[in-house]
Amino acid sequence: MDTIVLSVLTVTVIGILCAVMLAIASKVMAVKTDERLPEIRETLPGVNCGACGYPGCDGYAAALLTGSVKTNLCIPGGDAVAKKLSEKLGLAYEDVLEKVAVVHCCGDCSATKDKMDYQGIRTCSAAKLLYGGKGSCSFGCLGFGDCAHVCPTGAICMDDGIARVISRLCTGCGLCVSACPKGIISTIPDVARVAVTCSNTDKGAIVRPVCSRGCIACKRCEKECPVGAIVVENNLAVIDYGKCTGCGRCAEVCPVNCILFADFSGANKQK
Repeated sequence: MDTIVLSVLTVTVIGILCAVMLAIASKVMAVKTDERLPEIRETLPGVNCGACGYPGCDGYAAALLTGSVKTNLCIPGGDAVAKKLSEKLGLAYEDVLEKVAVVHCCGDCSATKDKMDYQGIRTCSAAKLLYGGKGSCSFGCLGFGDCAHVCPTGAICMDDGIARVISRLCTGCGLCVSACPKGIISTIPDVARVAVTCSNTDKGAIVRPVCSRGCIACKRCEKECPVGAIVVENNLAVIDYGKCTGCGRCAEVCPVNCILFADFSGANKQK
């Protein structure tokens, strides 16, 4: 009996000592946090996309409190969030370069075809593991909507076998870019007016049989661009948005219609 009592007392004493030590440690080793952090964090949209270059909204909020980080890095939040952050932190306001997602593939059911009857898991990441997917074009959209599933604003839909972005709903967070296993989605400035909707880097003779709207590297767009904003690199047309004036001439002369001329104004332009 004495042994049991002694054991209980010993464990109790050890527990009390540990509790005291932890209490002291919590005071001595406590990391002080800026009282403004919760307020700044609440100002951010909470998408946690990483488009700002920091690990989520918490990381960006903490960085802002150092006073050395710009308030215009939150692309999903746009100008409205940038203005609020500038006011709360007393920092200079700068305009946000709004972006919008673009799917670089226009190989829908009318332009291409399947090379097999895929019966596997209905996700793009799974389909890619089986010979690059079910489509005849190994560079094209897999069509199972991994991008649509991660979009926080419902700006991506699956239409006629491929993903399409509804620009007016897109905040440019870039989550779809990370989710696409083919890497055929990117974000572009939403003031842009043209986009190449193809990712195939094969030669034209190989592209043509697998997709009627794939870039054939004919260079007509490159020759017709008045400012040299579009060039063919690695058998694929590439646009330099720093030079592009949005005239749409490249889209007009493209023989396969893989260059899209449109208004890409995103959700932040609707505010």
